[in-house]
Amino acid sequence: MSVGTGKPSRILLVLGTSAGGVGRHVRMLAAGLARDGDRVVVAGPASTDEAFGFAEVARFAEVPIADRPRPGRDARAVLRLRALAAAADVVHAHGLRAGALAALALTGRRTRLVVTLHNALTTGGAVGAVYGVLERVTAARADTVLVVAPDLGERMTARGARHVAPAVVPAPPLPPPAGPSAVPGLDAGGDLPAEKRPVLLTVARLAQQKGLDTLLTAAAGPFEGDVRPLFAIAGDGPLRERLQARIDGEGLPVVLLGHRDDMAGLLRVARALVVPSLWEGQPLSVQEALRAGVPVVATAVGGIPDMVRDAGLLVPSGDAEALRREISRLLSEPGLARRLGEAASARELPGEREALQAVRAAYGGLWGSGEGSGASGV
Repeated sequence: MSVGTGKPSRILLVLGTSAGGVGRHVRMLAAGLARDGDRVVVAGPASTDEAFGFAEVARFAEVPIADRPRPGRDARAVLRLRALAAAADVVHAHGLRAGALAALALTGRRTRLVVTLHNALTTGGAVGAVYGVLERVTAARADTVLVVAPDLGERMTARGARHVAPAVVPAPPLPPPAGPSAVPGLDAGGDLPAEKRPVLLTVARLAQQKGLDTLLTAAAGPFEGDVRPLFAIAGDGPLRERLQARIDGEGLPVVLLGHRDDMAGLLRVARALVVPSLWEGQPLSVQEALRAGVPVVATAVGGIPDMVRDAGLLVPSGDAEALRREISRLLSEPGLARRLGEAASARELPGEREALQAVRAAYGGLWGSGEGSGASGV
């Protein structure tokens, strides 16, 4: 509700291409805000509505926001967002490209802009230079930047952002496992059946940021005693063929499961969740593992340390030997695994209520009269 008037707020949520956590987060916000009486429009590529069903909970407006710079398409997106934002009290963009395009769309207007940054760039060169320009555009225009990790907040402050605050991006509650504890594909990783060897689960897009080459190096072992773990990677992406070629060429105890929807079933057979990423914000898989009482072995990057705390083992990013050593330690010390699992179960993680409170705090601090910048009708 708009501050000071009791009237419904008019909120434009903007996102670019998404097939995972960002889309689920925006849908959760859209549903919660609309349920509370606010007038919500979600703007993004048609593929996101197909994937997440935004039109089921709010009005959806197609906007051609690409996953990389495309001048003609970006210009059309800016014009479309400018028209949609004319009736909004606040525009809340998710992701750097969506945030920068929204910032350009609001040029010369007083409409309030909140941008949630869900990710950080882990490469340099020309891509890094473009990314830096988008950061500066976003920092210059956004009234508040919400960030999923402290280092991302420091970066945006250095870019000139006026107000930076923590984002809350909770995982949805885990549904019951879809079937029996056996997971198809886990018997493909060696001569021992999955039920007789510890399964180490990684849930990740098969892309550069996820540090999967480090994981494969660690998977080669050796591990203490006669422990022979099976590493299961759930997810898909551009590196699949190259990773599979390395797995086959080196005879690694790793199986690529492809995209899987039954996270509860995967966690039920997993001894631990392994996260070898170069950078992460608030990964949903880590939250889901903690809720399931599954220990985490992860790189100490982004928002992971604040999430895991005493429920996991942290290693430097890119250090395959440290990752192998901590996995081996977890598998060889039952008492350690038990303590980490108990700590995971005891972690109190934020949920939908806290996420809505966080965005309302950002929206509510942006205008005092409750008056929007344009006509009604969002």
